[in-house]
Amino acid sequence: MTVFLQIEGTAIVDIPSLYAEINRVFMADEDWQLGPSLDALDDLLYGGYGALAGHETATLVWRDMDRSREALGLETTRAWLEDKLRQPGTFNAETIGRQLDALQRGEGQTYFDIVMDIFASHPNVALLPA
Repeated sequence: MTVFLQIEGTAIVDIPSLYAEINRVFMADEDWQLGPSLDALDDLLYGGYGALAGHETATLVWRDMDRSREALGLETTRAWLEDKLRQPGTFNAETIGRQLDALQRGEGQTYFDIVMDIFASHPNVALLPA
């Protein structure tokens, strides 16, 4: 059985609001929430809890996706990566430096791109821009 869900892209203005919207859509009936983590988003999409529990497939309509793409674009991604650099010993500074350089050259992935890759890696969740 397929579950139908909808993300409101206008609600997404930065990374924390992305996860607030993910929690609103996917975790409404849970007594806990996802933190702002790409790994947590990936885990969620495997199913087993939240709105995906008991469903083999899902169709997710992402309204105003272009606004989300802009909000999670270059500037947001740069700030996210730079914040990681301020946490020595937690993240690989060399890797993050390469990611920042790629962004500067216009070749790197934005946060939005990474989120889209995560969704694409879960064929059980059909993502439809609207």
